[in-house]
Amino acid sequence: MTPALLLYRAASGLFAPFAPRLLARRAARDKEDPARLAERMGRARIPRPAGPLVWLHGASIGEGLALLPLIDTLTREGAHALVTTGTLSSARVVGDRLPPGAIHQFVPLDCPSFARRFLDHWRPDVAIFAESELWPNLILETRRRGARLFVVNARMSEKSHARWRRASGMASAVLGAFDTVFAQREADAERFATLGAPRVKVAGSLKYDVAPPPAAPEQLAQLTAQIGARPMWVAASTHEGEEEICLAAHKILHTRFPGLLTIIAPRNARRGREITTLAKQTDSQSALRSAGDAITPDTQIFIADTFGEMGLWYRLANIVFVGKSLVVGGGQNPIEPAKLGAAILHGPSVENFVDAYATLDAAGGATHVRDAMELAARLAALFDDPAHTRAMARAAGGAVERLSGTTAAVLAAVAPFLASHGAAR
Repeated sequence: MTPALLLYRAASGLFAPFAPRLLARRAARDKEDPARLAERMGRARIPRPAGPLVWLHGASIGEGLALLPLIDTLTREGAHALVTTGTLSSARVVGDRLPPGAIHQFVPLDCPSFARRFLDHWRPDVAIFAESELWPNLILETRRRGARLFVVNARMSEKSHARWRRASGMASAVLGAFDTVFAQREADAERFATLGAPRVKVAGSLKYDVAPPPAAPEQLAQLTAQIGARPMWVAASTHEGEEEICLAAHKILHTRFPGLLTIIAPRNARRGREITTLAKQTDSQSALRSAGDAITPDTQIFIADTFGEMGLWYRLANIVFVGKSLVVGGGQNPIEPAKLGAAILHGPSVENFVDAYATLDAAGGATHVRDAMELAARLAALFDDPAHTRAMARAAGGAVERLSGTTAAVLAAVAPFLASHGAAR
C-alpha cells in the first residue's frame, strides 16, 4: 500500500455514506436507473449462476459493445458472463445484445465496501476490463480474491500517462494486479509498461471483431420503401456544433439534388428537439423519429433520435459521415458503418480511433473533410459517381476485416484459467 493508494482508499471509503444521496440526485436528472441504484452500491439483484464466471467491464456503449465477441464465445463454451457498464445508454444498448448466459449489472462505485459487497456475491474467476477503466478498489479487491485479471483494448493517452506517473507507486500497484494488458498500439503498450504492468502485448482492438449492429427487418423494409431512390446520406453520432455543419452542407446540396434526404443520428438521442429547431432555422422540412414521424417526399432532414437503431441507419445509407470529428472530441467508431457497406466521411479530429481512420483512409474507404463546403463537395462527388461510392465502401469493409482477430488472442490467454474452474469457487 503506497501513501497515494492509502489516501485514495480512505477517501473513497469516506464517500460511501453519501453515495445514496448522490445517486438519487443523478436518478432525478435521468443519469441513473432509479430501480437499480442498489447495483451502484454493490448489491446484486439476481443470484450468481453456478459454474465458471467471467466478469467483463466496459465504461459505456463503445467499450461494452467491443466486448461482445468475447462474451459470445465465452458463453458458447460454457462460461457465464457478468457484464457491467456505468451509463444508462450502455445498459439499454449492450443489455439488449447480450447472448443467453450473460448478465448485465451496473458497475459499483469504487468504494471499498461496495467493491467487497459486489465481489463477495459474484466471485468471478476471471475479470476483463476494457480500455482505460482502472478502478483501484475494484481491481485490487478482485485480485485479492484470486481471480485473474486482464485489460483488453488497452489505451492510455499522454495526458493520462502523465497523471498516473505523478502517483507512480499507486499505478504500479494497480497495474501489477493484471496478468496481461492487451494494448491497442505500441505507444499504449509502452505507457502501460513504464507504469508497472508486468506483461503487456500489442493485440489491436476487439472492436474490429464486433458484429454489425442489428436492425429489425420489417422496419428496414418500411424505411427503404419510404426513401425510395432518393439520394441520401447519414450523419452518425454527431455532437453539438456538428449538426449545424451537416445542415449547411444539406442546404448547399439541395439545389443540385432536390430530392436529397439527410438523416442525422445524434450521439445523444435526447437532442432531437434541439436539432429540429436548428433545421427550422435553415428552412428545411424535418421529421423526428422519436415522435413516430415517417419519411415523406417532403422530408429533407430526418432526425433519428432513438437508442439502439444505428443498424437501421447504416444499412439504409451507402455514405456515412461519422461525427465527433468536426468538433474537438477525437471521433466516433467508424468500424460499424464500414462493415455494413458504407463509404466513410469524417472530420480531422479522430484521435480516439486514429489507427482505424488511418487504415480506412489509406485503403481508400474513407476521406476527411474540414467544413460544410468540403462535406458538401465530397457528398456531391459521391452522389455523381455511384461506382466510386461502391468501390470506396468495399475498400472500407476490406480494411476493417484485415484488422480483426484480437478476440482469438485474448481467449487464448484466458482459456487456461477457465479450464481450471469447472465449478464456482
